[in-house]
Amino acid sequence: MNYLNALNSVNPFLLFAVTLWSLFWKLLALWRAAKNNQQYWFVGIFLLNTLGILEIIYLIKFSKTKITLEDFKKANFLPKSNKS
Repeated sequence: MNYLNALNSVNPFLLFAVTLWSLFWKLLALWRAAKNNQQYWFVGIFLLNTLGILEIIYLIKFSKTKITLEDFKKANFLPKSNKS
C-alpha cells in the first residue's frame, strides 16, 4: 500500500484542524507537567501523539493543578501565581 497516496486524499482543512487541536492540548499539558515538575508525564506526553486524548486525561485527572470547567469558561488555563 502506498501511504503517500492515502495522505493526498485527506482533506487539508481537516488535517490542519486536527493538527491545531493536538498542538493546543500538547502544549498546554507540557506546560503544566513542566511547571508541576512531573518529568515522567512530560516525557510521555512529548513522545506520544494521541490527538490530545492523553493530554486531556493528564490535565483533568493527573496534573497537580487540575483544569476545571470554570477554567474553560474563563479561558484561565494557567495556574495563578502567589506573587503579589
